[in-house]
Amino acid sequence: MIKNILADKPTKLFIFITSFFVANALIAECIGGKIFSLEGVLGISPANFSLFGEDNLSFSLTCGVLLWPLEFIMTDIVNEYYGPRAVKRISYTAVALITYAFLMFYLAISVTPPDWWVHSNTQKGIPNMQDAFKGVFGQGMWIIVGSLMAFLVSQIIDVTVFHQIKKATGEKWIWLRATGSTLVSQLVDSFVVLFIAFKLGNDWSWQKVLAICLMNYLYKFTMAIVLTPLIYFLESRIEKYVGHETAKKMKHAAMGKEEPFINIPTAG
Repeated sequence: MIKNILADKPTKLFIFITSFFVANALIAECIGGKIFSLEGVLGISPANFSLFGEDNLSFSLTCGVLLWPLEFIMTDIVNEYYGPRAVKRISYTAVALITYAFLMFYLAISVTPPDWWVHSNTQKGIPNMQDAFKGVFGQGMWIIVGSLMAFLVSQIIDVTVFHQIKKATGEKWIWLRATGSTLVSQLVDSFVVLFIAFKLGNDWSWQKVLAICLMNYLYKFTMAIVLTPLIYFLESRIEKYVGHETAKKMKHAAMGKEEPFINIPTAG
């Protein structure tokens, strides 16, 4: 059986995409605790927008946004070649493994360290390694829940919008279904994570939630447009890898017109 799996290019491709998808999502969650200034990276002055009565808004973004655009590109690729069941399966897998990872982070935080390790990097400006470790890996529960719920909901919306556009346009205009579905799902993602993590978790005002949501979405909107050519590049590489005829059959199967190339078990 394993020989058949390793010899089947669509199956090998799906395993690779799933592995990258899950690893990318986990890394994004781990580095999401750091905030960076987009204006600082670009070497320009802070934007200082005013929205909904909130002043001095700038593009201070979580480092997770450096990787999340790749997740939505992978979602569109899986949607195109394997269909919505496959997207939902890898999304559920990613959420389950990220949840497991955070449980292990909290276990690692809770175990008692020896004194020599706690003070082992004092000379490097880190007086307490336990506090540093907790600061990096001990994200608040509301942030974790908000991030995971936003990811799952936005993935389901992405796959739904993608297939509705594809049903209307057929095989042409991949840029429209890929970019269109991402723009809609990213708006939902931006709002849900802020609503759960900071409206429910920290009692932010609606004005602040909406203002920061729009600032984050403006960045994600721009990235979705900028990365559109990457969809075409990946599609050309996939067609070269599996062959034009196989790729065509995979796309038809993804739309439910043929039997799927791989068996994606349903939940339950």
